[in-house]
Amino acid sequence: MKKVSRVFYITLLLVVLTVIFGATFPEQFETISGNIKAFVSTSFGWYYLLLMSALVILSVIISISPYGKIRLGKDNEKPDFSTPTWIAMLFSAGMGIGLVFYGAAEPLFNYAVDSPSAEVGSEAAFKQGLAYSYLHWGVHVWAMYGIIALALAFFQFRKGEPGLISATLKPLFGNKMNGPLGILIDVLAVFATVFGVATSLGFGAVQINGGLSHLFGVDIGFTSQFLIIAVVTILFLISAWTGLSKGIKYLSNTNMVLAVLLLIVVLIVGPTLLILNMFTETFGWYMQHIVEMSFQSAPLEGDNREWLDGWTIFFWAWWISWAPFVGMFIARVSRGRTIRQFLIGVMVVPTFFISIWYAVFGTTAGNVQNSGVDLTQYSTELVLFNMFDQLPIPLILSVIAILLIASFFITSADSATFVLGMQSTNGSLIPPNKVKVIWGIAQSAVALILLYVGGLTAIQNTIIIAALPFSFVMILMVIALFKALNNEVKNEEKE
Repeated sequence: MKKVSRVFYITLLLVVLTVIFGATFPEQFETISGNIKAFVSTSFGWYYLLLMSALVILSVIISISPYGKIRLGKDNEKPDFSTPTWIAMLFSAGMGIGLVFYGAAEPLFNYAVDSPSAEVGSEAAFKQGLAYSYLHWGVHVWAMYGIIALALAFFQFRKGEPGLISATLKPLFGNKMNGPLGILIDVLAVFATVFGVATSLGFGAVQINGGLSHLFGVDIGFTSQFLIIAVVTILFLISAWTGLSKGIKYLSNTNMVLAVLLLIVVLIVGPTLLILNMFTETFGWYMQHIVEMSFQSAPLEGDNREWLDGWTIFFWAWWISWAPFVGMFIARVSRGRTIRQFLIGVMVVPTFFISIWYAVFGTTAGNVQNSGVDLTQYSTELVLFNMFDQLPIPLILSVIAILLIASFFITSADSATFVLGMQSTNGSLIPPNKVKVIWGIAQSAVALILLYVGGLTAIQNTIIIAALPFSFVMILMVIALFKALNNEVKNEEKE
């Protein structure tokens, strides 16, 4: 069995203590996490906005610079996976459940409940709601994932370092990364990963519960969500046991087939012409106003700061907490690609697909709302299913959606157990199954505790808190990456 590092025991202890505290003192846990979340959102919102925008700029610079020719591996290596499979794997790990959970609900909320700046219910708010969904799920997110994954892949496959966050900082700190400082860095990464993935598992359990309630009258509550998480945990542990090239690969391809199927069917049975026109205009508006939207910090009393904290700041924190997990997973499946191929693929393809997704589901939800059916009366997890009720073949659409959520659920958790196993066995490319099982159970336990102590509110609070310390590590990773890439180019010029 691969040697289990101290990172494993330290982080597992921290996770267990958090779970015990949350289960024993749920009210105090919710209060404390809520207070810290409010402080972080208010005091560091500007910081999250600047950081995410800076990562987009840096990713573009790297992709078009001479660095882009460098291969993530030896000069003659070929990619481990075909391009379609590679895209499916990074997409499934990087987004997953959230797309189905928020696909109809987010644009609808920003149109009919609380708009970023337009008048609620207006045509401007309808368009703005879609554009901000593109922002929250688009190029900023994937540039951030891309640059973190690039650092990990470069040092692991080009330089022969272990697949650890701490290993990417050696250009700055040298052998100190082999000691307590390196352990601290990796503990932060693993801790952020556990809570970041637990957020998605919580969303997934809530929405599967909502779908089963809508279709079959299953009670909505913690008991049902506990059973859903228990069943899915068993399924993703079985998949994790089979390894990267089997379980995750097949599940990722299944996700893409189900997602594209649901997308096409809703496009056909929904308001097709309106969807196509709305996508064309709102995607253009997004591209025109991306700088303005990226730096909107709502500093004055008349601004909608509450909306910003609840949406943009929450999403940026959520994606940052996912960065070690998704970054490490994307790095693992991207061996053999050049930096230019890698960054363009990671930033462009998912952004375009996700924008189409939001245009289809967000426009359909807004159209149903305008027809006189008030979808805003339903909780987030039920909006999608009640929207389907207003379309032809609602049962088929709902069943596909539930299957897609479950498949994304399994893939995200499966991918995360693999990455957590890597991070806690000194970067092993084939982490032992025993370690993956322990992390799988830990993730599910955290998701259950967060649902138990405060539902989605506790989940959102925790994610914003967990992301802050790791964001500082991200900045150091970027500096170290530029230093290493510069040395690489200089060495090639000498040769």
